[in-house]
Amino acid sequence: MNQTNLTACPECDLLLNPGAPVVGDKAHCPRCGYLLQRPRKQSIERTFALSIAGLILIFPANLMPLVGIKMFGNTKDGTLWSGVAALFEEQLWGVAVLVFLSSIIFPLLNIVLSLLISAHLYFNQPNRHLAHWMRWLQHLDEWAMLEVYMLGIIVACVKLSSTSELKFGFGLYAFVALLIVTGMLTSSLDKVLFWRQIGQLRK
Repeated sequence: MNQTNLTACPECDLLLNPGAPVVGDKAHCPRCGYLLQRPRKQSIERTFALSIAGLILIFPANLMPLVGIKMFGNTKDGTLWSGVAALFEEQLWGVAVLVFLSSIIFPLLNIVLSLLISAHLYFNQPNRHLAHWMRWLQHLDEWAMLEVYMLGIIVACVKLSSTSELKFGFGLYAFVALLIVTGMLTSSLDKVLFWRQIGQLRK
């Protein structure tokens, strides 16, 4: 048996022969049951299209008002950037940096890397940085937490609704659309297929 053709289960390190499941099937580890592969239909094409949509949506989601608050005759609009700036002004440096990275920088990098990788694979264009981009994408996927920020917006709106008048801006709709697109992007990206295609382009 050629040992170089074996793969290890990420959960229990069991050495396995690499399988080739078709779209609709799942490959599980026989020892621990970990999901090893679940091929997605048209993964490269869908990832490419969703990355473009996410790149378009991320700018209005970050720059346009999410929620407008009217209190005592004064109206103030809130954006993602203004939220980070307010945290810096309150000298909450750690929280500000964490919010800035997880709600703005990491999602943007996630979308850009997905676009770069899927575009090269879609047009069959080799690039010596593809493997590095793919590794970064796998690491950043755990840190892009738009859904946590969305939960914070919902909690804030519920608490403020009884004391002030709220007006939802276009940025909030763009942010919700971005959240849906990034979720679809994560589920559409077939990592096994991407790595296989990257290996073929390198040859």
